[in-house]
Amino acid sequence: MSIPSYPFVSIIIPVYNDNAHLGLCLQALAQQTYPDDRHEIIVIDNNSDEDVAAAVAGFERVRLAHEPRPGSYIARNRGIELAQGEIIAFTDADCIPQPAWLERGVATLLSEPNVGLVAGHVELFAQDRDRPNPYELYETIALAFPQDQFLANDHFGVTANLFTFKHVLAAVGPFDESLKSGGDKQWGQRVYAAGYRQLYSRDAQVNHPARNTWDDLRKRSVRIMGGRYDMLTLAKQSKMALLKDFIVFLKPPFRFFWRTWQDTRLRGFGQKWQFTVVMLRLRWVAIQERFRLQFSSGVSERS
Repeated sequence: MSIPSYPFVSIIIPVYNDNAHLGLCLQALAQQTYPDDRHEIIVIDNNSDEDVAAAVAGFERVRLAHEPRPGSYIARNRGIELAQGEIIAFTDADCIPQPAWLERGVATLLSEPNVGLVAGHVELFAQDRDRPNPYELYETIALAFPQDQFLANDHFGVTANLFTFKHVLAAVGPFDESLKSGGDKQWGQRVYAAGYRQLYSRDAQVNHPARNTWDDLRKRSVRIMGGRYDMLTLAKQSKMALLKDFIVFLKPPFRFFWRTWQDTRLRGFGQKWQFTVVMLRLRWVAIQERFRLQFSSGVSERS
């Protein structure tokens, strides 16, 4: 794809205590094929304990802002407020955009009329691709980001790799700041309901390291459950409806278990067993968190 005129793009990256990955992300963005003078990078420090200013020092076209209220969607909305571009591109601090990421994403956004969003490809990878540890193995298979399927089935794309127009954000509104997780899904569905087209771009790729520790996977599970519960309460579900949903959630995932043991990506009994153990541990974490949210007024932990 070629772009006859290059619209100005604002790249928005929220960060919370992740300077090491942020540096790699900014290095990758410095190598983009998109013209240097036609894009800006806005990093939103979401009240990190780390010195984010030190991490962005030396990178051109990077604007650093601070958002003290916790929440990645709050941070992204702060970036939208500051953005000067007519096109907004979202990625995360732990993503590594490929050199043509920005050019391919913008080209797809401009390729057809009335496009509201473009979801780019997200490629998960383990530190050692041939020997992933159990947590990397689980995430690369069970928790991957099939953006084409997200669009086809649920009309959204994850903000690790997402393009839109600023006028679309003005029309449908920013992200819901009350959500801990799932805000990209809720926003994408608003874009779809407003009648905009949604496209997938395989060529606009970012690479994303798989989580490689139990604590990282546990925090993700807690955050996702918090987002699921928030979506239910935002829909004004009655207490009885919430309880019924909880009971359905408790149903053992026999079908998922069976598919796992048939999955040819898992090599031998060892990997299948490792995958199953991680799956059961995470399910127990999710059940505990849902129980806590259902029957107490506790606040979900920050991840």
